[in-house]
Amino acid sequence: MVDRLVVVGAGAVGSAVAWAAARERLAGEVVLVDPDPGSGASRVAGGMLAPISEAWPGEREVLELGAASLAAWPSFAARVASDAGRDVGLRTEGTLQVAVDAADVADLDRVAAHLAEWGRPVERLTGRETRRREPSLGPSVRAGLAVPDDLAVDNRELLGALGAAGSVVGVRSLARRVVRVLDDGARVTGVEFADGGVLEAERVVVAAGAWSGSLHPALEGRVRPVKGEILRVRARRTSLPPPSRTVRASVSGRPVYAVPRDGGRLVVGATQYEAGFDPDVLVGGVRDLVGDVERVLPGIADYALEESAASFRPGTDDNLPMLGPLGPSGLLAATGHGRNGMLLVAVTVSTLAAVLRGDALPAEARAAAADRSAVAPG
Repeated sequence: MVDRLVVVGAGAVGSAVAWAAARERLAGEVVLVDPDPGSGASRVAGGMLAPISEAWPGEREVLELGAASLAAWPSFAARVASDAGRDVGLRTEGTLQVAVDAADVADLDRVAAHLAEWGRPVERLTGRETRRREPSLGPSVRAGLAVPDDLAVDNRELLGALGAAGSVVGVRSLARRVVRVLDDGARVTGVEFADGGVLEAERVVVAAGAWSGSLHPALEGRVRPVKGEILRVRARRTSLPPPSRTVRASVSGRPVYAVPRDGGRLVVGATQYEAGFDPDVLVGGVRDLVGDVERVLPGIADYALEESAASFRPGTDDNLPMLGPLGPSGLLAATGHGRNGMLLVAVTVSTLAAVLRGDALPAEARAAAADRSAVAPG
């Protein structure tokens, strides 16, 4: 059989894995397959690289995996930018996490305490100190955490750069829809397309996000769609300027974020609910996003609404992705990244590259091993 690696799914994760495999010559041919590259959750993402401000008690392994990926991001971004000949949109201004009522302040304090216990202290700020850091914040902001190491990336710039970098190193792209990964009971043999065609391959990486579970029995029931809606807004000439760094907030227990983009733009998100593959942007979701972000950034009411969109994060039961070998020999997973897809791109690339070289799963990724038990004991 030809020494071919097929990567199914051309979002940020799949595109990055294909680029790295071709760059390191880990297969004779690397083929990236997606009927509509860059159209899924990666296109709708906020782009936060925020393991610290995303941390929550009880998710220590999620924090540690995210922190390992964040540490790898600058070198990953530099390599992609060098191959692509263009910037990837990495932003290094940091993050402010804020709260607007007593219950949210208590949650903020609880998160700060847990982070300190885990050896990851953050700077606690009063409401006044928080507003001094970002004058666009409104008077309802009562407290904050400064998290300078939590970064962000322009997701659409990254997708463009990964596509360009992949072309440079020899990734072959196919705009076709894979319906299943084929195997002979022991080894992967290729993929089958929606039109009945087959492409032979010795190894297949499933990076199809929320749709991954339908491609092979070993993935069935392991990944589910979690719907999220975002808004993209732009400051007008008469508007107050947007914040210079990512602002994350809890408003009456609901998370909301505003992530800066060039040109006075912000990505505002994100709702999160289990709704299957329902593609519609709901009026209620937009209402909640606008109301919550306006509590934090009141000047946003004067911004222009440029886009509303919905997509599906690939969720898992333990909020960890599925990385590495699974099922028959040659089947590899790079899916289940949930709300942390952009953040975990860097560690996913290093993990899949190691496996493709024949090495063991790196220590930092073992908690996210694809072959971990999907069912709790008993």
